[in-house]
Amino acid sequence: MKLVRYWSFLVALFFVVSCTSEQQVKDQVIKVLKDNPEVLAQAIEAHPVEFMEAVQNAAKKAQGDMAKKKELDEKKELEAMYDNPQVAEVRSDESIRGTKGAPLVLVEYSDFECPFCARGYNTVMELLKKYEGKIQFMYKHLPLSFHQQAKISAQYYEAVRLQSPEMAWKFHDELYRDQGKLRNGEAYLKTVVKGLKGIDLKKVEKDLNSKAVLDRIEADEKEAAKYGFQGTPGFLLNGVAVKGAYPVEYFDGIVEELKNRGKIKL
Repeated sequence: MKLVRYWSFLVALFFVVSCTSEQQVKDQVIKVLKDNPEVLAQAIEAHPVEFMEAVQNAAKKAQGDMAKKKELDEKKELEAMYDNPQVAEVRSDESIRGTKGAPLVLVEYSDFECPFCARGYNTVMELLKKYEGKIQFMYKHLPLSFHQQAKISAQYYEAVRLQSPEMAWKFHDELYRDQGKLRNGEAYLKTVVKGLKGIDLKKVEKDLNSKAVLDRIEADEKEAAKYGFQGTPGFLLNGVAVKGAYPVEYFDGIVEELKNRGKIKL
């Protein structure tokens, strides 16, 4: 208790004997604690409930401050992208869903095994229906290393696409609608391919590790990294980045802002 009394006396003394700023007091307090850590230990032991409440309140405040900062940072980032959109590469053989040449251009960087991407799939399907005739959608790959079936699923998708872009979309839909079956690995992927009309499974297996397939996936990964997508799903809506499986309403907000700024006409 002597140390606690010494601590209280020291803090009071700083204000009594000099014109001391709050920062100076904090600096002195930190020095005392470094030199006499037992002071803090005794204070915690003497008032454990108050200490825990203080820690919890500080944690809540920190979480609130971090959330506000994140929101402000995202708003600033969005604001910058409306004026300087990020443009994804559209290859000559790009598979496009929706209406080619439509004013709304939605690009997704995704992982077949990611549960949030399954949520993103539902959002994309809603957007395609809501903005029918006014939106075009492109799917690109960002298989995450800790998802065991993600890369091989992307390879199967691209191998199927070499034979039929239409059947590749059916493959894409089947995997996202029944994602849990991916735990069965290639056995499940082969079953899906067998159910695709006109697709030669032997050719798919041959093309899995072809340069065309692997290079395309790698190009998508590099493009995703270029635009700062590290997790999945990631989207570009007319060049405005959306990082995560946000609901349809979030995309609606971007569409309205694009309209208000004269960037698109629907």
